[in-house]
Amino acid sequence: MTTLKGIKGDQIRYLDQDPVVQGVAGGTWAAGGSLNTARSIFSGAGTQTAAVVFGGETTVSVTNTELYNGTSWTEVNDLPAIRQAMGSAGTQTAALSMGGTSSTPPSYKATSYEFDGTNWTAGGSLSTARGNLSGCGTQTAGLANGGFNGTALTNVEEYGGTSWTAGGSLNTARSYSASFGLQADAFCVGGNGTTTSVESYNGTSWTETTENNTGRIGLGSAGTTTSGIIFGGTPPLTTKTESWDGTSWTEVADLATSVSLMASAGSSNASALSSGGLAPGNTAATEEWVLPDFAINSVTTS
Repeated sequence: MTTLKGIKGDQIRYLDQDPVVQGVAGGTWAAGGSLNTARSIFSGAGTQTAAVVFGGETTVSVTNTELYNGTSWTEVNDLPAIRQAMGSAGTQTAALSMGGTSSTPPSYKATSYEFDGTNWTAGGSLSTARGNLSGCGTQTAGLANGGFNGTALTNVEEYGGTSWTAGGSLNTARSYSASFGLQADAFCVGGNGTTTSVESYNGTSWTETTENNTGRIGLGSAGTTTSGIIFGGTPPLTTKTESWDGTSWTEVADLATSVSLMASAGSSNASALSSGGLAPGNTAATEEWVLPDFAINSVTTS
């Protein structure tokens, strides 16, 4: 393998292959700003430097919403109703909260809420009320996967910005799974006990794809179907992090603290955000997945 370091001082006229940026395996988790309200079983959306989290549980279900700017969290307008264990999609300024529960024992909800960066408004209701679901996509093209309403579900629904319609059912019923990607190009990982089963969605049907290394529920996720990352979860409570490059899952650096049922955000396997969760009590801690300068700047040919 030839590296730029090995030919320092030489001019590079061309490469035999496209450069490969090194760094996912060289990444680490670093402490970010702490949430204002420690909680778990809540949801997030957006990117590492522009995220939103909402709802969850302290000792009771809450409506709190917070925005992250890459350094600190700021309290903003609350959800219209208490919610926990909901799915989520979108960005900091165009987020979607879907379903969830509102009490103990749980009352399963079908309601969706849309966030514009300042205010929440009611969106269309899911056809199947549920909690413990996972979501991905955008505010106007969201995907609600699995969940629980007395039994684990295979139900999938697609959001068009106004109403929900049935999508292709998961092959495996999943509760407390993680999803990432887009409405017509998504992954669903984990849940259903401690399964390592991973499913890929093409907008019509789900297909079993490469299994991840460690089965878990209540995990966090970020990214796309060619550049994804999953982290944390239980049982047992874990720090394990895995990166997906479009072909295989690779164990990478662990979270600093074992945690599950956190809120997560991020655009790829090179940038993710884990906030709050059970560790094992409710935590306000935030961790950011970061790449070292050498990883961002180094190029190899192989």
